[in-house]
Amino acid sequence: MKLYKTDNGPYIESAGNWYAVPENNFDHLLNQADLDGYLAEIVATGHVVSRPSKILAPIGSQEVWASGVTYFRSRNARMEESKEVGGGDFYERVYSAERPELFFKSVANKVIGPGGKVRIRRDAAWSVPEPELVLVVNSKAKIIGYTVGNDMSSRDIEGLNPLYLPQAKVYDGACAIGPCILVQPDYLPSSTEISIEIIRKAASAFVGTVQLNEMKRSPKELVEFLYRENTFEAGCILFTGTGIVPPDSFTLQAEDEIRIAIEGIGQLVNSVA
Repeated sequence: MKLYKTDNGPYIESAGNWYAVPENNFDHLLNQADLDGYLAEIVATGHVVSRPSKILAPIGSQEVWASGVTYFRSRNARMEESKEVGGGDFYERVYSAERPELFFKSVANKVIGPGGKVRIRRDAAWSVPEPELVLVVNSKAKIIGYTVGNDMSSRDIEGLNPLYLPQAKVYDGACAIGPCILVQPDYLPSSTEISIEIIRKAASAFVGTVQLNEMKRSPKELVEFLYRENTFEAGCILFTGTGIVPPDSFTLQAEDEIRIAIEGIGQLVNSVA
């Protein structure tokens, strides 16, 4: 089942039909003791409603965190962009270490939803979208679902010094998720494909794909490290890293359209402001 947040409250989409969810508090909803069972009961009533008009980012008050260097391609890209300042070995060590890279990405009210506009930093010259599988985790550190994420990044700023990562990753318009939460207790198949296409002036400027089996760290591992010394009363949204890296010659431009899709979840579409 797919759970959507809309301007009229939460909705379920199942087998092409839409159902309104009585629980309007998204934080309470995501922390149901048995969210999958709760939603299944609503669908079982068979009270079909019209498709909602406006889809919002599927988030309540959850903090958004992110994982880095979880794919080999990402490791290589980070090493290349920072080699001139001695950061190459730094990222190799992160990739190989037991402890993953985890960092704060966004507060909930800054998250961009489907159809919204993401931004590139005005003081950056090399900016890219990073398409990622995103975990939706409840307050008890249980993965309850999955969504699609765009971790906007300024590669030139991050490449100057690894300590600049927060400035490269955390700014207004740098985080988008949606269009829904795929609610299911089981992990997605390792063959699941993440794809991205960037449209510029009605033409395809970049296309890339990756499968989840290329991710070095498991979602369970990432969540365990994040929750070791953190409490999330409403749960947490966790980006799992990117395995798609545009060529060094590519940088986003205003009015580009970014289309990120994950099999079984859907497509997140945003334009660049």
